Amino acid sequence: MASGNPFPLPITVEAITRDWLEAALRTRYPGVSLSRCEILDINHGTCTKIRLALETDDPAIPERVILKGGFEPHSRAMAYMHGEEVHAYADVAPLSPLRMPACHFAGFDEASAQGIVIMDDLVARGVEFCHAQRPQVPAQVARRLSALARHHAMTWGGNDMAPGGRFDWATGYVEGFEHYGREILTPQVWQGYVESSRGAAVSTRFHSLGWMKAALAKMLALSSRQPQVLLHGDTHLGNLYIDVDGEPGFFDSLPHRGAAMLEVAYHVTCALDLADRKAHERALVAHYREELIRCGISPPPLDDLMHQFGCFLAAGYCIFLVNASAFQPEAINTAYTARFSAAMLDHATVELLDAVAA
Repeated sequence: MASGNPFPLPITVEAITRDWLEAALRTRYPGVSLSRCEILDINHGTCTKIRLALETDDPAIPERVILKGGFEPHSRAMAYMHGEEVHAYADVAPLSPLRMPACHFAGFDEASAQGIVIMDDLVARGVEFCHAQRPQVPAQVARRLSALARHHAMTWGGNDMAPGGRFDWATGYVEGFEHYGREILTPQVWQGYVESSRGAAVSTRFHSLGWMKAALAKMLALSSRQPQVLLHGDTHLGNLYIDVDGEPGFFDSLPHRGAAMLEVAYHVTCALDLADRKAHERALVAHYREELIRCGISPPPLDDLMHQFGCFLAAGYCIFLVNASAFQPEAINTAYTARFSAAMLDHATVELLDAVAA
């Protein structure tokens, strides 16, 4: 490997050597010397998170960092996800108002279907991580929606995601799930999830695979008719934190384009306890709308946004009903699926989507 060239990217933990790390860091810190690196711990999951201790001659590089990449048996089949996260740190974070961990390397290797990001270690920073089994209170969700409104306003209905735009690589949110779901939304696989504990935690109204496929088509049609924005892409509580100054933080972004209410419905429903969501969701969407107006956006009326909210709940439901336990523990998948099921009953999502023109 030539000095300063981190490609090809390693696809095994053993290949993360001092020489490779130095080459990766030199893409952002030319000439930096790495005198020591040590793997402190490894967290296996959808993406592998490796905590590293570094000693360099550049004070801008912290002593503790997290390296994220695809080092699992399933990783090569999820290259699209690794690529999206690289885009999030390399292309979106420098421009977005969302608070995200500082990034020290972000690269994607098409040949090896690998994407790697090296970022600040939030544990070392002392942040408070959010968790699915610790729902947020409405005031916390409102504060995060303010940040999301500023992020969405950055691209609202513009040309940034058109060919030649700065985010022209962003694929559609619903389209992406339809593609990902081709191997999952099959009768055998779907039925296995329906018969699992999370399937038992939701209404049988939503057990039909035929209904789910039709719902995805309706959501795709509805989303395509709205102003397109660049979404964070995965704002469930496991990808969020509260920084040391109290500001909401975001990580594990999977940027996509789509209607803003896809993200608002997803975040509000994931983040709030069942009783709080029902009592506060309209006020929170109204708050989000007011924040858009402050950013110079002319959003649809509140009733229109709430209609979209009710329709797009089916996207979050589908994501967590079929989310593999290798990606999230069963308790978390069950908690989220139950929250979406309850919200869909409250909003009559079946009937709302039935009325959407395909």
